[in-house]
Amino acid sequence: MQKLALLIVTVLFVSTGIALAVPAEKTLEFSKSPMGVVTFDGALHREAGQKCKNCHNEEVFPRMKQGTVEVTMDDIYAGKLCGVCHNGGRAFDAQSNCTRCHIKQ
Repeated sequence: MQKLALLIVTVLFVSTGIALAVPAEKTLEFSKSPMGVVTFDGALHREAGQKCKNCHNEEVFPRMKQGTVEVTMDDIYAGKLCGVCHNGGRAFDAQSNCTRCHIKQ
């Protein structure tokens, strides 16, 4: 009986964690850049017609936990990571619009 109760609690905890792990209005802040803080706004990207799976897949961002994928400007300029879209075609060009993402505080 104890094992069943533990299993039920674990399933409820995990399912709640999955449901709440990435809310639609998720905002992530990356503060290690000397160019300024970068804030990723999930709602802004959703309003632009993007779905989570457009970026969270094996080709773009294979891991979803913040800090597990190293993001460099060289990769972005090479069309990887954020640069898949931010290339001047699908979305503004990251290379010529630094201050649209990097905000000095």
